Amino acid sequence: MVSLSTSLPLSGRLQFMIASVLVVLMVTTRDYHFSSVYSLPGASWAIFFLAGVYLRTTWPLLGFLALSWWVDFAAYAWGGASGYCLTPAYGFLLPAYASLWLAGRWYAGQYRFTWQTLIPLTSCAIVGLTLCELFSSGGFYFFSGRFDDTAWVEFIARSFTYFPMYIQSFAIYAGIAMTLHIIFVLISRRFNTEKHAAGQI
Repeated sequence: MVSLSTSLPLSGRLQFMIASVLVVLMVTTRDYHFSSVYSLPGASWAIFFLAGVYLRTTWPLLGFLALSWWVDFAAYAWGGASGYCLTPAYGFLLPAYASLWLAGRWYAGQYRFTWQTLIPLTSCAIVGLTLCELFSSGGFYFFSGRFDDTAWVEFIARSFTYFPMYIQSFAIYAGIAMTLHIIFVLISRRFNTEKHAAGQI
């Protein structure tokens, strides 16, 4: 996937561009309106992970948390979306998304542009996704008040049904980010090599 490291420092301008793309993804794929019209899978989980990987401060985490809340509220208040998920358990989305952001942030420190980077990347993604699922789906199942009788056995069964869909959406956007990252690095390296060679002539 992508990341900041000493081998690939990201300028403030590039980070701003990445943040802008993630904002557009958040607005257009937040499980309502555009996403339902164009069949776009939800990108929220991948957005928080990628924000942790690419963006250097904690402000983007707070910003995307606020944006996700605003999009949900706007969809409910003005877009006719169902309020089924707007329960006291909604607060569990904070630690859920923070888990993905922290997983991405940790991976950023492990990143190297080699195939071996897939090991920490996969580990971080698995941990982040699992924690996010436990906080978001677990929080909703046990604390939303939508279920009369709750049990861990039923929650695990429900997770086997729905969790793979979230993993699939995450993998789609992560795969796109990885591809763009590889292309960017290769082009940058070639440009720097040609620039260096031209300077020696």
